[in-house]
This record gives sequence, C-alpha cells and structure tokens, in this order.
Amino acid sequence: MKKKSYSYKDSGVDIDRANEAKKKMKELVASTFNKNVLSELGNFGGMFALSGFDFKDPVLVSSADGVGTKLKVAFLMDKHDTVGEDLVNHCVNDILVQGAFPLFFLDYIATGKLNVDTVVDIVKGLSRGCRNNNMVLIGGETAEMPDFYSEGEYDLAGVIVGIVERNRVIDGNNIVEGDILFGLSSSGLHTNGYTLARKIFFDHLKLKVDDYVKELGTTVGEELLKVHKSYLKTLKPAIERSIIKGLAHITGGGLLENIPRILPEGVSCLIKRGSWDVLPVFKFLQERGNIEEMEMYRVFNMGIGMVVIVGKEDGDKFLDTLKGEKVFELGKVVKGNREVILNG
Repeated sequence: MKKKSYSYKDSGVDIDRANEAKKKMKELVASTFNKNVLSELGNFGGMFALSGFDFKDPVLVSSADGVGTKLKVAFLMDKHDTVGEDLVNHCVNDILVQGAFPLFFLDYIATGKLNVDTVVDIVKGLSRGCRNNNMVLIGGETAEMPDFYSEGEYDLAGVIVGIVERNRVIDGNNIVEGDILFGLSSSGLHTNGYTLARKIFFDHLKLKVDDYVKELGTTVGEELLKVHKSYLKTLKPAIERSIIKGLAHITGGGLLENIPRILPEGVSCLIKRGSWDVLPVFKFLQERGNIEEMEMYRVFNMGIGMVVIVGKEDGDKFLDTLKGEKVFELGKVVKGNREVILNG
C-alpha cells in the first residue's frame, strides 16, 4: 500500500497563494520607492542609502507598533484598506515627537489562512500611508499560520525608521514654567481604546457596524474605522524652525499619561477643560457606557491627537506655521511633579 505523501499545503500553508499575493503587492510597494532604495521586494533585507541627506550629525529614530483591536472592526466590516494607513500614521507620529522625519517602513502581517485580496487591501493602506508621509515601504513579512488565528482574522504590526539632526532632537528638557500647550485635533479614536469602545458599542448597546447613530452622524463601523491622523505635514515647518519644545502623541494612556512622558523634573501641565472640542464619539461613549471622567482621559485621546509645547514668546510663531489644522490652546506649564492637572 502506497504511503500518503504530505505537503505544506496539506497542513494549511499555501506557498502558491503567498506568491500570488506578493506578485500583486509588488506594484503597490514599488510606488513608495525613491532613489535611496537599493533593493527590491523579495530580497532577504531592504537596503536604504543615506546619501543625499544634508546632515552633520544624524540620529536614526525607530519605533514599532501594531493596530490593536481596531482590527476587529475591520473584520466585522470586511474592510481592510485603511488599517495599514492607521499603522503607518501612528508610527510616523511616534518618531515625530522627537523631531524625526520618516525614512522607511517595514510591515508584518500574520494570518491563519492567507486571503490574497485581504492582504493586498492591507498593503494598499500601507503604501498610501507611506506615500502620504514621503516614506518608503521597504519590506515586510506575510506569515500564514494555520490554527493560530481564527478564520478571516489577522494581526498587523510595523517598524519605522526616521532621521533627525542630533542638535535638533526634541526631548522636552528645556520645557519651563509658563510655556504654552497647544492641541491638534484627532480624527476619532485613532488606534487606542478600542477594546472598551467595542464593548460599549457591540456588547452593551447591541449595535452592529452598519447601524447609523444620529449623535455621530455616521454608522458605528465608519466612525470606528476613521483613519489615525498623521501630523507630519502639519508640524514639519515648526520643527524645522526649532519652535517646538515638546511633543506628545496622545495614544494609549490618553492626555493624563502621555504628556508627562516628555516633561522634565519640576514642572506639570495645567489643562483647562472645555478649551477644545471633545468629539461626539467620546461624549457618546461616556454617556452610554457610564464611564467616569478620569477613566475617559486615561483611555481615549478625547479629541486631541498631538500636544505641542512651545515657549510663551513663540505661541504666535507656532500658530503662523499651521495651515488648515484645527488647533486649540489647552493650557500652560506650571510648577509640579510631572503630571497633568485638569481644571475648569
């Protein structure tokens, strides 16, 4: 009796399907390339030349992150062409707070059974985000792992590398009492607080992704899939003019836990409630979920995606650099122990 011959495909991993996905992704990835890219998609490593940059003492800045449970909403919507852009923009903002501008990005997509169309849609978002931020999608990994992920689900993560002149690194060390806090508006939840938001929308209120919510002016799914904003183009002029003393990307931990990360010893930030527009989605979640106010400020961005700290003498200069961005004066730096104080 002839013994059965097993293949990788029999175990759930389809190499041919993976090759088809790579073939379809190639043009999308190549659309982000520039003259500094020295490798092609499919090489073991991505090569990026640093020639052509006018730096005297360059510092590379890197960060890694994921999209989190926002992906659960993408699964429910069967819409996968925005989460890649979320990831890119989130990572861009993370290195921007140190004054770094992005150079290149690498992604990691892991799934149970590889769906070619889904992966291509993810890469559409990744490549669009990279192009919008003048960055190269230089490589990545797509892993098919049967029995590890539920059918139709995947995880998405990425690594970014950027560059900044050493003497222009923004580290918050020169923040002093009297400096001004400005806040740049967010587009929604961005990529944080989704586990709690999903619990309220789907478990507590029994809403579906296609349900229209009057208070939000859109459906649940459309609200929750709003793309995480990148603040690169908005803040680049002020960063290049060395106007900014400190930047805080408002992610997990909200205003209360992210701003102290950039404060030196001896100061705190006094923020006035009502000094900015809290987006309807946060008011809805707080009221319908009966969430305490301090919990809201620890979990969500509350309508502020980036906090900017400038000297009181540079407030007008900073505002002059902004074009079309909604900005609010949130408060000021005071004496304290590296914390955020809410008043009003």
